[in-house]
Amino acid sequence: MPLTPKEIIKELKQNGFIIINQNGSHVKLKNPESGKQVIVPYHSKAMKKGLEQAILKQAGLK
Repeated sequence: MPLTPKEIIKELKQNGFIIINQNGSHVKLKNPESGKQVIVPYHSKAMKKGLEQAILKQAGLK
């Protein structure tokens, strides 16, 4: 089942990411250790599976 943006942000925070800023409905997170940066669209609906996988891959979690 696809995750909501809130759940993805929670998972990223547990893996060392911190929120840098939010511009409209997009949240930018960065991991200071690895230098990786991801942008999560923050909407009320669950994300599509492909977008969820792409965000986790960019973060180095998949």
